[in-house]
Amino acid sequence: MAAPVTEKVGQVVLPGDVLLLPSFGREPDGALGLQLNSAAASARVVCGPGLRRRGGGETALLVSKCGLLRHKEPAVYWVQSQQKRYVPVKGDLVIGIVTAKSGDVFKVDIGGSEQAYLSYLAFEGATKKNRPNVQVGDLIYGQFIVANRDMEPELACIDSCGRPNGMGVIGQDGLLFKVSLGLVRKLLTPHCDIIQDLSKVYPLEIVIGMNGRIWVKSKTVQQTVIVANILEACEHMTAEQRKSVFARFAENMM
Repeated sequence: MAAPVTEKVGQVVLPGDVLLLPSFGREPDGALGLQLNSAAASARVVCGPGLRRRGGGETALLVSKCGLLRHKEPAVYWVQSQQKRYVPVKGDLVIGIVTAKSGDVFKVDIGGSEQAYLSYLAFEGATKKNRPNVQVGDLIYGQFIVANRDMEPELACIDSCGRPNGMGVIGQDGLLFKVSLGLVRKLLTPHCDIIQDLSKVYPLEIVIGMNGRIWVKSKTVQQTVIVANILEACEHMTAEQRKSVFARFAENMM
């Protein structure tokens, strides 16, 4: 049975659930709850992970993942879940592992159901004569420029202006580990307090991929391992517990 999306925020939703969109300036329409009859108003709603619009221009969302329904003003909705299997999305920044060279293309493992391909020309300053120094086993930080169900995913290490913006081959001295996609989204929120508090304890370099992979490097191997363990544990800690842990490590550093 369909339910208003506003009433389900913060509750568990299941695949197949239908959520009626809110009405902007219109009264509820009987037992069907809040409905949206204006195409212009419908365009205001942004569907995040775990949700998609129903076909035929209907004013409702269809749940495709199990998890908690979340909302962000003004009208952004998504499903927060503990999914570990990554599904490529165009525009996502991910960490991949080069698995093979095939002619002018690199095959890259991105942790999904299939590998992505990366052209040797998708690097800053790359030409037919000036090829990038990429070897099998290298870590790549890149962005999806093609990602749909009918085509093989394609990565690039430059933006639309041909600039790397931090993308490319990642250094080999750090540690790569995998976390849930929910923790990645939390770490990538603007001004994330976890990263800020942790960097005050241990100086670090960090690269976070939307595919659940994190590369981190600190001053020593021991500190690098500690940072990785703390980040993994942060997913199940409250803000007070995190501050207590960071304070304890800060005291040990003195």
